[in-house]
Amino acid sequence: MDNRRIAQLAQVMSAHDLTELSVETADVKLVMRRGRVAEAVVAAAAPAVMAMPAVGVPAPAAAAAAPATPAAAITSPIVGTFYLAPSPDAQPFVKPGDKVGPETVVCIVEAMKVMNEVKAEVSGVIRRVLVENGTPVEFGQPLFEIDPA
Repeated sequence: MDNRRIAQLAQVMSAHDLTELSVETADVKLVMRRGRVAEAVVAAAAPAVMAMPAVGVPAPAAAAAAPATPAAAITSPIVGTFYLAPSPDAQPFVKPGDKVGPETVVCIVEAMKVMNEVKAEVSGVIRRVLVENGTPVEFGQPLFEIDPA
């Protein structure tokens, strides 16, 4: 299971205010929990005895409440502290309205004194910053809303 799929599942959790999500395939079991302590566990599993039905999101109801242009999210790849700029006195990497590409650095997530650059991984325009500078973030937590290009 790749990071993009895990990020999509984290978005589903956030959009539907779920506290736990479990997905199991023939070779992967993924359990994601939200709350005070976030946890994501990926482990190799024995082949499943029964095939699990696919979990779907009801598209018609979601489409009616969604804005005219769907937004994607840039999510945190790790647990840490979110920073919009490389230093306190520097300009932010990006702000709403900025165009970004897949290799554009949009923020830093600091974990254990290591500054990890987070790249957009998609092309588009930043719609909103979803996290306040200097606050803790969890794995898979949406950091930015982006209008895909």
